[in-house]
Amino acid sequence: TLGIAGTGYGIRYDYGIFRQALVEGVQSEEPDSWLEHGSPFGVHRSETHYRVKYGGRVEPRTDASGRVFYAWVDTQDVIAEAHDVPVPGYRNDVVNTLRLWWARPVVAFDLAKFNAGDHSGSVAQRNIAEHITRVLYPNDSGPSGKELRLRQEYFFVSASLQDAIPRHVARWGSLDDFPDRNVIQLNDSPPALAVAEMMRILLDEHRFTWERAWSLTKRSFAYTNHTLLPEALEVWPVYMLDRLLPRQLDIIREIDRRLGVEVASIYPEDEARQAKMASIERGPQPNVRMANLSIVGSFSVNGVSELHSQLLRERMFPELYTFLPGRFRNETNGVTPRRWIEQCNPRLYALLDDVVGHGWVTDLGRLRALEGHAGDTALLERLWKIKQDNKLRLVKHLAREVGISLPSDRLFDVQIKRIHEYKRQLLTVLHVVHRHLRIQAGELPRVPRTVLIG
Repeated sequence: TLGIAGTGYGIRYDYGIFRQALVEGVQSEEPDSWLEHGSPFGVHRSETHYRVKYGGRVEPRTDASGRVFYAWVDTQDVIAEAHDVPVPGYRNDVVNTLRLWWARPVVAFDLAKFNAGDHSGSVAQRNIAEHITRVLYPNDSGPSGKELRLRQEYFFVSASLQDAIPRHVARWGSLDDFPDRNVIQLNDSPPALAVAEMMRILLDEHRFTWERAWSLTKRSFAYTNHTLLPEALEVWPVYMLDRLLPRQLDIIREIDRRLGVEVASIYPEDEARQAKMASIERGPQPNVRMANLSIVGSFSVNGVSELHSQLLRERMFPELYTFLPGRFRNETNGVTPRRWIEQCNPRLYALLDDVVGHGWVTDLGRLRALEGHAGDTALLERLWKIKQDNKLRLVKHLAREVGISLPSDRLFDVQIKRIHEYKRQLLTVLHVVHRHLRIQAGELPRVPRTVLIG
């Protein structure tokens, strides 16, 4: 809508976020078969595909100029195939692309194994490949689930970088100006492996020196952190990376080693600080900290609100903030008024149009004109009636669909979201208990409140 050129990258999962139902008070999850009837907006780009490698081993080699580089060999490969979804702007003739990757095997069917009676083995490679894009958010509480999640994340970033980097070279002829013309946005830590993958491409395929590759890499990435829970910050066991992505692990180790040398030169006696800033944990069974890797490998780090960004600096990563102060900033998450006002609340939308003109829908700054109407009694009464009518619609819906009868003259505190232990419904329930205890203590609320969780 703002006319900014952009390509979104993701995975074309067979099954999306689960459908949820409550059966006798217990959550029941069913697969969301969103492709069951096809995807009318998707365009299959079978001509656009890339090999994504796993496993194997790393061999040092020497090129014609005598420079040592590393070859990643004896790998188990899958194919990433592109499916494009158009993302149109709002009435401006601008369309961006969401490119989704679908995994398929290099060899879909082994006829020799089938004829030999190994029927399951004949399609084993197809099953391994297709599992990568089978389900969004697979259960990763066990080792096999963790490995699948790691395969998904690398599949996603490898295919995307293999797509983006040659596109730039084809148009501009050189990668030296890549950071001047591209920003790669890391949406939380799942794409953090892109830092190591870009280094691998620059070092092993384009034969850049480490210094040149690292300069380009860290000027190309921006990282948005989405969680303040330490237990939700993604980590990967070193042994798993060593088995699945040995070359990327080598690169992460070198990134961490070089950072450690630099940090130790400034804080030589502070081993605790050095350990907290490291991308690889110390200890007998170390993990790679993907958030630390994202911070070190980016030129910009932000939270999704001013408070969130402040807590990143002060509580989550104070050592890295002190070491890289200019890298941390804030970008507050946006909300589209076309979805959340125009479509969800058409009467409020019409009211705003009448007061400030239609241009506000793509320029929210125009809503400041409402300040001049703060004393307009007729306007406030009209706004109040819209709110009351919407609440009456909700009350009728609840009576019809759920069989609950509620008065409309109270504050409605509503959340609609898939129920999950780390989502806000849990905080809402605790808040309800807190308010109940305050009422028991004699502090009556000024306004009756009904809490609805859908």
